[in-house]
Amino acid sequence: MTHPFLDLAPLTAAHFASIEDRVARLLSTRQDVVITQGEALLPLEGAIRSAAGPGTTALNVITGPYGQTFGDWLRDCGATVIDLAVPFHTAVGAEQIREAFAEHPEIDFVSLVHAEAATGNTNPVAEIGDVVRRHGALFYLDAVASIGAEPVLTDAWGVDLCVIGAQKAMGGPAGVSAVSVSERAWARMAANPGAPRRSYLSLLDWKDRWLDGGRKALPHAPAQLEMLALEACVERIESVGLDVVMDRHRRAAEATRAGARALGGGIEPYVHEDREAAPVATTLRAPSGAVASELVARALTSDPAVPLVAGGGALAKEMIRVNHYGVDATPGAVRASLAALGGALRENGLGVDVEAALRAAEGAWR
Repeated sequence: MTHPFLDLAPLTAAHFASIEDRVARLLSTRQDVVITQGEALLPLEGAIRSAAGPGTTALNVITGPYGQTFGDWLRDCGATVIDLAVPFHTAVGAEQIREAFAEHPEIDFVSLVHAEAATGNTNPVAEIGDVVRRHGALFYLDAVASIGAEPVLTDAWGVDLCVIGAQKAMGGPAGVSAVSVSERAWARMAANPGAPRRSYLSLLDWKDRWLDGGRKALPHAPAQLEMLALEACVERIESVGLDVVMDRHRRAAEATRAGARALGGGIEPYVHEDREAAPVATTLRAPSGAVASELVARALTSDPAVPLVAGGGALAKEMIRVNHYGVDATPGAVRASLAALGGALRENGLGVDVEAALRAAEGAWR
């Protein structure tokens, strides 16, 4: 059997390195960038286990489920963890970070999610990064959902470990991911006796076997199809302009929030403040007495293609998420989502005005 995706020529080290360089430009960084051969959870966990250990005191910011996961990893590494949790309908503020440093001056590691697609909020990384930099702590950032949807200025924000994946706003593959690593972060890893070595989680292995050798020989066979897909998606962003891609996501979020407010039926944006709402996905609070997962299932019955999902875990009862990222950051996807959701609410016996919602969404997109 033959197929255009089979029997491809091997991906060379030079080609692999060139894709890393393009990702570095997307991240606005001069730091080392390693493209890891797996979904973004690989470098997210690898970076924490490489840089944190029994001598680490970490401030772990929780604005959604991923922040909770990072705290678990940090504790598993032996780090002392100070959780800073805020309600999922809001974002964390730089002043809260400053207060945490004042109360715990021993903090030397800060973990933060930029945009929580799962809860629909986004955090002010520029302001937070300034506070972290002044304190001298290592700054770890999950930008998986935000990259391509809003600015990610790795060096300007003082981020030491910035992890991205291509499967959301970038509209690319889920099977490869990337992490930028500052010199300070490399030094922290080298001094950490518990940092993974000879492991798929090891960033130091990549440094020793790839970066320090001048990126001349790949340490193992790359995920070729995923690497080519990543290159294609970065090339597409470059061709239209990152600002254009980000603007499309911003408009999708604004249109969805405006449409939801006009829809009625008791539905409302889950994140209260527009400035704290992520452009990658919009979360909505289900009406009182309705179950979000049931509304989503009903909406998908009418249109299985709409990017609607219920919140995860306990949030499945109250949260509906419109995933308007990548190919779905379009007016059509927003309109279809609002229409399907309006139909589900009406079937649930709630009064809605779908036409008003569509007009509001169209007006907000302009």
